Amino acid sequence: QVQLVESGGGFVQPGGSLRLSCVASGFDFTTYTMSWFHQAPGKGRELVAGISEAINHIQYGRSVEGRFTISRDTNKNPLHLQMNNLKPEDTAVYYCFAYGHWGQGTQVTVSS
Repeated sequence: QVQLVESGGGFVQPGGSLRLSCVASGFDFTTYTMSWFHQAPGKGRELVAGISEAINHIQYGRSVEGRFTISRDTNKNPLHLQMNNLKPEDTAVYYCFAYGHWGQGTQVTVSS
């Protein structure tokens, strides 16, 4: 059974940082691109960042480039998303995506 389990969300003030993690199981995650998406209230899911299995291709959404960093180890869990200089507009549910599957999501709220 494929599972993606996110953790690390929470409440933070503007300018703060959070680190999200995604633990994958049930498939060979070392051979798949893994990605983070977010979904704000009333909006669709948007790509935040993606990283290829060989870590030779990384892509960021325009709104987070320069502030967020996606990382993974080729042979180990988990997938990480380091989020710095958070803004209120980053408030959303953050989802891990890989192998055609979604995690359950973790809430990130940025507010003063």
